[in-house]
Amino acid sequence: MNRILLSLLLLLTVSAGRSQSLQECIRMAEKNYPLIRQYELIRQTTEFTVSNIQKGWLPQVSATAQGTYQSDVTAWPQEMRNTLAATGLNLRGLKKDQYRVGVDIVQTVFDGGSMKAQRNVAELEGEQELARTDVTLFAVRQRVIDMYYSLLLLQTQAQMQENLIGYLRANEAKLESMHRNGTAALSDYHTVRAERLGAEQSLTDLHMKASSCARMLALFCGADSVKPVMDEPGLNGNESGRPELRYIDSQVRLAKARDKLLDTALMPKVSVFATGFYGYPGYNMFDDMMHHKWSLNGMVGLKMTWNIGALYTLKADRAKLRRQVNMAETNRDVFLFNNRLDQMRQQDNMRRYESIRAADDEIISLRTEVRKASESRLNHGIVDVSELVKDLKNEHNAILQKSVHEIEFLKEQAELNYATNGMQP
Repeated sequence: MNRILLSLLLLLTVSAGRSQSLQECIRMAEKNYPLIRQYELIRQTTEFTVSNIQKGWLPQVSATAQGTYQSDVTAWPQEMRNTLAATGLNLRGLKKDQYRVGVDIVQTVFDGGSMKAQRNVAELEGEQELARTDVTLFAVRQRVIDMYYSLLLLQTQAQMQENLIGYLRANEAKLESMHRNGTAALSDYHTVRAERLGAEQSLTDLHMKASSCARMLALFCGADSVKPVMDEPGLNGNESGRPELRYIDSQVRLAKARDKLLDTALMPKVSVFATGFYGYPGYNMFDDMMHHKWSLNGMVGLKMTWNIGALYTLKADRAKLRRQVNMAETNRDVFLFNNRLDQMRQQDNMRRYESIRAADDEIISLRTEVRKASESRLNHGIVDVSELVKDLKNEHNAILQKSVHEIEFLKEQAELNYATNGMQP
């Protein structure tokens, strides 16, 4: 009796709440999965990176301060100093300790497309991270499918087991009455009773497993409870192909963008600059040799730099990027090959279950007739308990197999939708 009450309590726990379709569970699981927060973090990181690259067009300002002591400095030739000294002029030359405090400003005018290429690379790196996250999050669907149909199968098995227990209990009562009337042996009654108790044990085990599976699925979906339904799995409504293919596409685009970035490293850079400082010596060397005082100095100009050092590694860098593209294309071919195998297997399984299901109803009808005939013989005092128990189990297994075939068919259909996810055949 205690086992029966526990089983009923577990069944009520599992069955409570509104029914959810597979797609509803998938959407809830994806929203509840902690990785979902990474999307916003990736977008923010990409925006910060692009913003920093764009600031490369702003004037670059740097402040400097330096003090030096030199072993030698610019000075007048000794002969000229002697000649001018005769006229009363003392040309001391520059001091060996020199100081300056200044500001340098550089404004890029032409960068050869470097910052544009860097921005494109940064955006594509963000897209690749999003695509990688899509791949990880998409794998959640398979876990939901497995738990969803496992729970559905356990609940169906429990329901079928309850039906079997009902038949066994009814026939147990008949045999108990027949034994009291002397028309049935005690061993016959004990046989059916033992079968009923064993079936109740199995029911308790099924309810425990179903309750555990339901709790895991509910936790995965972020819900208080989840109740699956026997329904066509359908599509999610926003399918756009497998995320693995989008991730591979992002790898190829990123490698090509980095190849263009290599070209910009070979382009000349043009900038305007302004330099100003307060210190000693300044730009007027002759005056500073005669008067040891600090002065304000400034300079503006146009500068072009052309660094050809990138040529040394250009060939190897491009070869490495080409290999990255080739690896990505190979990964695409491997994925499509394995995906086609999965689709073929799932389609074959669906056709197999369709063929098997065609005979399920007839098998159930025949097993039911045989069970009824055994019960009729029992009612007329012709007792063959072993045959009766066997017929009850055969009918139970036939009904259970039909449900299993239906659930397995739905699961294969769901996994086929998962394998394609809107991909064109």
